[in-house]
Amino acid sequence: MITKLAGKLVRVLESAAIIECGDFEYEVLIPDFTRRQISGSVGQRISLHTIQYMEGTAMGGRMIPRLIGFANEAEREFFDLFCSVDGVGVKKALRAMVRPVQDVATMIERQEARQLSALPGVGPATAERIIAKLRRKVPKFALLVTKQAAGEPHQPDMVSEAFDALVSLGHSESDARRLVERAMAEHPKVKDVEGLIHAVYKLSR
Repeated sequence: MITKLAGKLVRVLESAAIIECGDFEYEVLIPDFTRRQISGSVGQRISLHTIQYMEGTAMGGRMIPRLIGFANEAEREFFDLFCSVDGVGVKKALRAMVRPVQDVATMIERQEARQLSALPGVGPATAERIIAKLRRKVPKFALLVTKQAAGEPHQPDMVSEAFDALVSLGHSESDARRLVERAMAEHPKVKDVEGLIHAVYKLSR
């Protein structure tokens, strides 16, 4: 299983990125929001967190290995979760992800079925299934919308790990989200999970 790929970004296509790693070039499928994130990095070294799957049918006798890439682990985790909904799957999820993960997660958390059904290939019935299955699982991904004072996003993996840590310590998901949002707003220069957790409890005193 290939979980991460690092190399020079050779070119960005409509739905894929070509990455040069040594003597090899890899085609990595990417959702539209990832394409926008990396489109300005052609010629530079980048890394993508990947999901590997087989395309095709065993009965047809032709199974093709595919890679799907994301800028960070949190986005990869969300995509995997999104694909778990009945009637979605990899291809539909790739087509649907035209908005950033935090936007889609917020729609699900707020049960905004109409906005969710407007994503390409989703529709009303699928939107309702997505909300029913994922509503309680996405608060930490909706947290990624928070920005630092300098205008740059907090590291998504740091936010996700801090959220999980608070939940494991007994906080509800809604409480954990509120605490992390407040800590990030008050301490925008925090750069690691330990510092973010410390900021949370410092504000709670």
